[in-house]
Amino acid sequence: MALKLTAKEKMLLQDQKAHEELCIQKYQNYSNQAQDPQLKQLFDSLAPKEQEHLNSINQILAGQVPNIQQSQQAGQQMPQIGQQGQQNQQTQMLGGTMANQNDSTLCSDMLATEKYVSGTYDTTIFECIDTNVRQVLNHIQKEEQEHGEQIFNYMQSKGMYNPQ
Repeated sequence: MALKLTAKEKMLLQDQKAHEELCIQKYQNYSNQAQDPQLKQLFDSLAPKEQEHLNSINQILAGQVPNIQQSQQAGQQMPQIGQQGQQNQQTQMLGGTMANQNDSTLCSDMLATEKYVSGTYDTTIFECIDTNVRQVLNHIQKEEQEHGEQIFNYMQSKGMYNPQ
């Protein structure tokens, strides 16, 4: 049975689609701009996850509920920082280099983007009638939060983010 979406659901899902497209574009572009290989790897690992989210949104817009069981995986853990990371952290704390400042800006932008996108899923979830669609969107939102956590952890490990 095809999923029937309300006009409001369609509008909100179109917004989420645009957000996911932007995330994919940013992660791909920022991966090319990142100086730290670890950050490049992080951005490269998150872009395909955003593509999965986009695919799920497109399926819902096409009237189908995606099977999230196929794509459910535990959040990817960040590799250990190691000596290079400790050096970067020290450099950042001493005023940083242009590369570190650029990487910090990229991370700050992506963290803000992930916070925003996660928040917009709240409204979309609450406006959806179908329980299965809500579960898919809730799953996507959880992954968005995990992406933010990975960026936060990277930033904290490099001395770019120091929660008070």
